[in-house]
Amino acid sequence: MQQWIALHLPNLPLEALTRGLATPEPQGVAEHQRIVACDGKALARGVRPGMGVAAATALVPQLAVHPRDPAAETENLLGLAGWAAQFTPSVALEPPQALVLEVSGSLRLFRGLARVVAGLREGCARMGFTALIAAAPTPRGAVWLARAGRELLVADPARLERALAALPVRVLARDADAAEALAAIGAARVADVLELPRAGLARRLGQVLLNDLDRALGRLPDPRAFCVPPARFCARLELPAEVTQAEALVFAARRLCVQLEGFLAARAGGVRRLVLRLFHRAARFTEVPIGFVAPSRDAAHFTALARERLATLVLPDPVRALVLAADDIVPFAGEPLALFADGTHAPGDWKKLVERLRARLGGGAVHGVAVAAEHRPEYASLASSLTPSPSPRPGEGNVVSASLPRGGLVGSRPFWLLPVPQPLAESDAVPHHGGPLRLVAGPERIESGWWDGADCARDYFVAQAPDRSLVWVYRERRAPGGWFLHGLFA
Repeated sequence: MQQWIALHLPNLPLEALTRGLATPEPQGVAEHQRIVACDGKALARGVRPGMGVAAATALVPQLAVHPRDPAAETENLLGLAGWAAQFTPSVALEPPQALVLEVSGSLRLFRGLARVVAGLREGCARMGFTALIAAAPTPRGAVWLARAGRELLVADPARLERALAALPVRVLARDADAAEALAAIGAARVADVLELPRAGLARRLGQVLLNDLDRALGRLPDPRAFCVPPARFCARLELPAEVTQAEALVFAARRLCVQLEGFLAARAGGVRRLVLRLFHRAARFTEVPIGFVAPSRDAAHFTALARERLATLVLPDPVRALVLAADDIVPFAGEPLALFADGTHAPGDWKKLVERLRARLGGGAVHGVAVAAEHRPEYASLASSLTPSPSPRPGEGNVVSASLPRGGLVGSRPFWLLPVPQPLAESDAVPHHGGPLRLVAGPERIESGWWDGADCARDYFVAQAPDRSLVWVYRERRAPGGWFLHGLFA
């Protein structure tokens, strides 16, 4: 038995244009000088869909009226379909303001119809959509329930006819002429239409109306063409007003990140790089790239990195729209979990920390450290990518680890090397650094580099300063000799 869920977006004409920014002014959308949708602030002041624009602005002078944009509505509906595909691959459009999902194969995965509906409702709210959601054994039946505002979850086909019979007849009429004809014969509900003679109804209103009714009740098949998600993600969000401060754009960016998260979940993928484009006047835009150490699809993390990047951004011009794009979509592997809880605390997520530092400080400010095949300390490590290797070879890695000397008290080499060795004063062949140093380990002789013109001949020691701190010093074996400070132990 099939199970369908319908998402009806009654305010899509308005939300397609205004969900990117919270504004204090009442908002409305007009077509042919008539209000077709308005927000709660406008409704509270008496504005209603169908009202003339002149009457609405006379009633609410602060009302911001936007022209209807069918292209933006279609783009938002397609974006919502790509997001909803995380619940089922069978998502179909029901223009102009609805989607239908066939979820019978997903109910066991999501543990029931109610959980799927709850996930859809929460995600729509996070993306800024007002959705009426209903479920029925037929797609048309679910759409009629949602369109009428009856958010019922009808799983039993035997209950479907009773649920549809209580709906107003306007859900059945395809146009105003059909609605007027049904009203003229006294049909106010679908139940009234079911009681009329079918032959006479077909002669007066056509067979199409009866076919729609039969499809809603499951008496005729109702095949649907399901959406195919694109290979790449690109979503645009219009702003109802120009934004002059970059931090105010986080609100809009969050909604695009939630949409991307669902898109990636539907493809079982993640991204290594995002691009946030801020569009100004005359089609000019500012590009804000966001990179990741490892593939990710966490909307909260996307938003946090976008906030870090936008916090330091100086806008050259006011922003009118945002576009979030992701081309590099790769398979996403989940985190392995233990079978039994051992009571230990999970380690911190160093990847997210690195990504936030890069977003705040710049991509070149944070990097890994790799071991080089070199004896000279100043050449023994080099900057590397922090992308983890799936199977590192012995001796390779992202962090240099110091070995312990025989005593096991301190590392034989420090993590902190000075950029240039610092000459030390000496007295009676004893080096000084804040006082005389006491050599506690060494010598370690290093003679290398004859092939590149930077050869060295040194004896390295671990020494203790008068303040009990440990330093790494060496004695130059070649003329003119002398002692040098090369590193500090933490």
